[in-house]
This record gives sequence, structure tokens and C-alpha cells, in this order.
Amino acid sequence: MFLSELGKLLISGDLWGPGLQFGALLLLPALGGVISERSGVVNVAMEGMMLTGAFFGAIVVVDTHSVLLAVLVAMLTGGMMALVHAFFAIQFKADQIVSGIAINIAALGLTGFLLPIFTNGEGVATLHAPLTLPNLDLAFLDHSAGVLGFINEVFLQQNVIFYISIAVLLGMQYLLFHTNIGLRIRSVGEHPQAADTAGINVRLIRYLCVITSGLLSGLAGAFLALGVAHIFNPNMTEGRGFIALAAMIFGKWKPWNTALACLIFGLGTELQYQFPLLPTTGIGIIDTPLHSTPLLAMIPYVLTILVLVGLIGRAVAPAADGLPYEPGGE
Repeated sequence: MFLSELGKLLISGDLWGPGLQFGALLLLPALGGVISERSGVVNVAMEGMMLTGAFFGAIVVVDTHSVLLAVLVAMLTGGMMALVHAFFAIQFKADQIVSGIAINIAALGLTGFLLPIFTNGEGVATLHAPLTLPNLDLAFLDHSAGVLGFINEVFLQQNVIFYISIAVLLGMQYLLFHTNIGLRIRSVGEHPQAADTAGINVRLIRYLCVITSGLLSGLAGAFLALGVAHIFNPNMTEGRGFIALAAMIFGKWKPWNTALACLIFGLGTELQYQFPLLPTTGIGIIDTPLHSTPLLAMIPYVLTILVLVGLIGRAVAPAADGLPYEPGGE
């Protein structure tokens, strides 16, 4: 009974629909990490950028009742956090890992401090329609069961940010590998001295790429607060920025591969919610942990660990990733 129901779950829209949503949530910061590290700047601050974007997005939508303005402010605040990271990493040549971790800690402290102030001491911001990002119904196929019903449920009734994330994925794939700008970004991340000699402004490219990563992470934060959770509470990102970082490494700094990794992590996240709904196995020693919420919450993080210990083989980062560059020097 258990195995039968598990098999049905693995091919059902109940798993794949939310799984794609969670995957899109991870995809935005992961693509931001791709473009940042392709230019040679390590960005482990996506967690803090997401958290900041989620906070200011939720606060702005409550105060102004404008979802569009809230999303723009979320992206802007994420971009500003990225600018701080870029300034220290590029201008002052600070250790990029340390700078990113500092931003994560600062974001956690800043949002935790400001939340009671903006919510009159409640410590949580709850959002209800129409103060949320809408789901779109693009279904034009028969709503019957079977393949067509699966396509409708999984692909054609997603949140608006899901479709934006797909557009960002396609755009970044084309930008990095089919345009002169993408060639310059990759050259800066692989051999900045050669790029500088060829007349490419290495610092400018790196600044723009890091800020782009912040904008995408801020958008993901807005998606989390306004489109998925419909609430903001302290530390609500819960490590998703780090999972996005793992997805980027899993994808070997390539947009399509990164998207596949995000899908795997998204499905893993949804499994933790679907497992307790399955019938018991009949084996007492197994049933309790399978239906234990704390244990199931480990699923996406266990996947992250498996990826990082080399399950997919050694991933080689861009040659100059994490290395500061001094124009005319080195």
C-alpha cells in the first residue's frame, strides 16, 4: 500500500506542481550566483539578499497595497545588499566568502530588528489577497485527467514569478553563451588580465554581475513572502540561499544544469510535505521517522550535502572565481 501510494505521488501533480514552484524560488538566486561567479566574484550572500528582499517586499505591500511596487523594492534592496558585497569584494579586495557571510548575518539582524517596529510589535507580517503575487491560469487544454490534466496542473497554473524565472533562465542562457556581452563576462571570470588587455572593464563587469545577482535574489525573496508563504517572519528563508548556491555548483555554473538542480531540490522540498500524507508502511520502526516533520525537513538539506560532497563529480569553477583583480597589476 505504501509503495503503491508513493509511486502515484512521484508522478502526480500534487508533487510536481509545488515542486516546480519551489524550484523556481531557488532558480532565481541560483542564476544570480551563476552570473556573479562567471564574472569572478563568489557570492554566498544570496541568503541575506533573499531575506532582505522578502522583508521589504512584505512591509511595502502592507503599507502601500501595491504588489508591483513591493516587488520592485524587494529587488532594489537585494541589489543594494549586492552592491555592498561588490564594493568590499572588488574595491577593497576583501575575502569574498567573509564578506558574503557578513551580509547574511547583517540581513538576519537588520530584518529581526526592524520587523517589530514595522508590525507594531507583532513580530510577523501576514499577507492576504490582493496583497500577494497571483497564480496565473494559462490552461487552454482539456482539464480532464491524464497527461493533459497533468500539464494543466503542473505547468499552466503557476505563480507569475514562475514564468518570469523561466524567462530569466532562457535570457541568461542566451546572454552568457550567444552574445558578446556573455563572452566578456566569461572572459573576466576566467582570465581578467587578458580581458583587461583586450579593453574590457573588469571591475565594471563584475559590479554589474554581482548587482544582477542581488536583484534576482531580491526577486526570489519577494516571491517567497508574497507568492509562496504569504507571510514574513524572522529568518523565513531558512537556508534557501545556500541551497541555491549548492544548485549552482551542482549545475557547474551553467544555467540549464542549474535549473535541473533546482528542480531536484524543489521536488525534495515538496516531498517533506507530502510524505506525512502517505499511508504507513506497517513497519513500526520505520513509520515514526517517515512521518516525523523535523526529520522530513532535512530532505532538501541532505540533498545539498550529497551534492557538495561530490556525488555529481568534481565541479570546476571559473578560473578567476574568488580572486581579486588589480587593473594593471598582479
